[in-house]
Amino acid sequence: MTEPAAAPIGVFDSGVGGLSVLAEIQHLLPNESLLYVADCGHIPYGEKSPAFIRERCRLVAEFFREQGAKAMVLACNTATVAAVADLREQYPHWPLVGMEPAVKPAAAATRSGVVGVLATTGTLQSAKFAALLDRFANDVQVITQPCPGLVECIEAGDLSSPAVRELLQGYVQPLLDGGCDTLILGCTHYPFLKPLLKQMVPANMAIIDTGAAVARQLQRLLGERDLLSAGVARDTQFWTSASPEHFEKILPMLWKKSDTVRSFIK
Repeated sequence: MTEPAAAPIGVFDSGVGGLSVLAEIQHLLPNESLLYVADCGHIPYGEKSPAFIRERCRLVAEFFREQGAKAMVLACNTATVAAVADLREQYPHWPLVGMEPAVKPAAAATRSGVVGVLATTGTLQSAKFAALLDRFANDVQVITQPCPGLVECIEAGDLSSPAVRELLQGYVQPLLDGGCDTLILGCTHYPFLKPLLKQMVPANMAIIDTGAAVARQLQRLLGERDLLSAGVARDTQFWTSASPEHFEKILPMLWKKSDTVRSFIK
């Protein structure tokens, strides 16, 4: 029987974006074994109802529990908004970590007093995001920019084509015109566009995402429960609800190594 601390951690996203969070977890907690489920068959979540997303999250949570996972990370802003409260109610003693846009650190970082947010429509329209603004952004102006189409480009492995460059430029320009000097990446997919983004914004612009903060929160929760692994991590395991072959093809681009991907059929 596996010792509790040696059990794996389940990480979940609607697609490949959560790999940016997975990398931060692996960097901070190299002894932890990781499981990753990408619900690519139902992307983008931003277009789905909260009830649908909650049901998908429950299915993945049950799958992770069947795999013996000691914790779950919702590496998806839209899924966190829709489902994290529901999951915490259902599994009150299971460590669960969600995402939230980095409004607080961005408000602290800005010098111009103007912060831009790139995010999905679902995240920007959520009550949780509105509450974050009320709590941390009283003294700054926040300009929000929904980014339809970006997630689909990244899912296709397109990080630098003229088409994705034009799409991203169209979303970034209004924020620059509005005087933003700090940019929040409010979707776990968007860190993969950082190299392209840095070509479009001033060199001194702060670009903030929350992957590292999520990894630190996971470390804290596991430490409180004496669940941090001291052993050797097993190879990361991957599942997708879409084509495993497609996921395997783009994985080396986003994860920097090749791995086998299995079908998640639920």
